[in-house]
Amino acid sequence: MVGKALCSLVSAGCARYGKRAGFSGTDLFNEAVDELFGNCPRIEREKIDAMYLGLGFESFERRANVAPGLANNYGFQNIPAVRVESVSSSGGASLRQGIMGILSGVYDIVICAGVEKMTSVETGVALEIISEASDRPFEQWNGATLSALNALAAREHMRKYGTTEEQLASVAVKSHENALTNEKAYLRKKISIADVMASRKICTPLKLLDCSPVCDGASAVLLCRPDIASKYSEAPIDIVGSGEASDSDFVYRLEVTGFTATRIAAKQAFDMSEMTIRDMDLIEVHDAFTINEIIAYEDLGLCDRGNGGKLAESGDTKIRGEIPVNTSGGLKAKGHPIGSSGIGQVYEVFKQLTGKVEIQRRVEGAKIAMTHSMGGAGVDALVHIFKVR
Repeated sequence: MVGKALCSLVSAGCARYGKRAGFSGTDLFNEAVDELFGNCPRIEREKIDAMYLGLGFESFERRANVAPGLANNYGFQNIPAVRVESVSSSGGASLRQGIMGILSGVYDIVICAGVEKMTSVETGVALEIISEASDRPFEQWNGATLSALNALAAREHMRKYGTTEEQLASVAVKSHENALTNEKAYLRKKISIADVMASRKICTPLKLLDCSPVCDGASAVLLCRPDIASKYSEAPIDIVGSGEASDSDFVYRLEVTGFTATRIAAKQAFDMSEMTIRDMDLIEVHDAFTINEIIAYEDLGLCDRGNGGKLAESGDTKIRGEIPVNTSGGLKAKGHPIGSSGIGQVYEVFKQLTGKVEIQRRVEGAKIAMTHSMGGAGVDALVHIFKVR
């Protein structure tokens, strides 16, 4: 299977991210899937064999067993519909399961989706729910929120490598700049490094503008066998690499300035695709906190260990830079509706590689892209590589 298409991406859709008052998770899912079918008029609902749905938490809408209801309510009657949960990487995990379903030979065409309706509860309640993603016997009982765990990673990265708060801030500035022209993005507001530095402290050294927002959203992609992709798209995108790995909870690790799961998943995807990081034209990485993007630079091989901060401030990861990262605005500015984020990354790849993205943030001539999705503070990671046929 090395170097060959695992399956093909032929369509995608995404509900606008943000505070969607009056819209349920079902409404957002329907919005995303409506766009998916609008982008692929050749496909019919009856052709869908299965659906995989990323949903991080049941508590936001107090709703379990969501996937079958969403599938049947939309008109995918009686197909297998399974919820996939790995908190922040639930969307990426749903993509992985869809790929495996097609590779198994059981399915020809599947939908992989993600959804999270987070703003139906107060912010304090939302943060308490999100904290369920950390280890219960130790981290939660001792008050270690995900913000605190990522702040620990940032402080150690600063101590060990000399990374600065201004370098962290430069990640946020870039993300907001990219989100300005993204019609799906939540935080479409230009900011400066001074704005980030002056924003409210959340958990030192992380400030409000270093953190992704609580928001609502949904996204969906359509995958099929490579040999039938041309029936549904004139320009199919092949998925040529897929990797997945896990790790112990954050406080039990010897290393906190890098994420082993990312490195393993990336190597799997690179080996499978017979490519390297230098072949990528753009990358969407997990950046729930600015330190996550800096660490991802290093773990994916964009720079040497300890040089992520310098890369962030260099400008090389901007849209017109050497290797654009998070052209969508990333989780930081596009938004981070937990279950949707991983598939939302794939939506950006679909838009970029098909040339349907807004011209101001288009990566001209892009043919190869990568997504990196992470659950918790590096507890699991998924990496996928996409190539225009």
